[in-house]
Amino acid sequence: MSLLFTVFGGTPRELTKALAIYGAAAPAGGAAGVFLGGLLTEYASWPWVFFINVPLAAAVLLLVRASLPKGVVRRGNLDIAGAATATTGLAALVFAVVRAPEEGWTSPLTLLTGAGGLLLLTTFVVLQARRRQPLVRLAIFRAPNLAASNVVQLLLGAAWIPMFFFLNLYLQQVLQLGAFASGAALLPLTVTIMVMMIVDAPRLIGRFGPKRMAVAGLGTLAAGLVWLSFIRPSGSFFVDVLPATLVTAAGMAMAFIPSLGMALSSAAPEEGGLASGIVNTNYQLGSALGLAAMTAVAAAFGGERLGDPVALTSGFAAGFIGAAGIAAAGAVVAAVWLRMPKAAPTVDLPIKEPVTV
Repeated sequence: MSLLFTVFGGTPRELTKALAIYGAAAPAGGAAGVFLGGLLTEYASWPWVFFINVPLAAAVLLLVRASLPKGVVRRGNLDIAGAATATTGLAALVFAVVRAPEEGWTSPLTLLTGAGGLLLLTTFVVLQARRRQPLVRLAIFRAPNLAASNVVQLLLGAAWIPMFFFLNLYLQQVLQLGAFASGAALLPLTVTIMVMMIVDAPRLIGRFGPKRMAVAGLGTLAAGLVWLSFIRPSGSFFVDVLPATLVTAAGMAMAFIPSLGMALSSAAPEEGGLASGIVNTNYQLGSALGLAAMTAVAAAFGGERLGDPVALTSGFAAGFIGAAGIAAAGAVVAAVWLRMPKAAPTVDLPIKEPVTV
């Protein structure tokens, strides 16, 4: 996202288009990975889900020199201590939450790892406050909407990724679809996201503004997740899965771009790379923590009883309800905390000319 902001940030209209394409590519890539992973697992073998990334990465490296600008080289000091404490602190915190359902929330491993992660993150903040060239300039969080939009992105990831996870488990473990069929079942969701993000989202943002779109998107996502919670042990794809996933896709398409755009546009142009790094980190952190927490919720309601469709369905439904609560919390945060810029768009602006988010 830092490269995207650098290349297209000079022109608001081009940046809006670039964010729309990026927003479509991110969830579409995830769904495509599930689909292609199912294809490889079904007709090759599961290790190929790792091998396939080698030629893809090689192709990207070959295209970098021709596709990306050289950039500007600046001298400065590397904040190695800041990078180390931030990375290990976040990793320890996520590890503690991920292992807690098996080890116990009050087990020594969970408590010590979680406390260690918080201590490392506290050390990171102290280091950033004292360094002349910090990895993260703490004053950037004073920018309007930066903290709020990052919280919205964190909650969006915490609601979206568990939905993908439990939906795949329901398709395979309850509806008994194969790896390829369950991956193909997500294609309508993927197409909906791509079309809405590229075609509809920029126009809707230009007409109603990013704040309203973020609130509406998270609310729609919550509604779709509640709908998914009505899955049945003897259900079907066309009744229990397809309609609800299309609603969640619409919610994701409406919420992702405006919250991301408000995070990027909150910072000064020269700190666009830092803002993009912060928001991307928060989305990934929310995804990991949300998945770990909702997995624990699902397990508590029977989601770990393999071979028992009734118990599995009950557990997955609980996970969907928990994710819906997270999405609803994100809608509340967006409604209360996000602030429209002074030059906010009005409803009578031409739809063909979306303003920057």
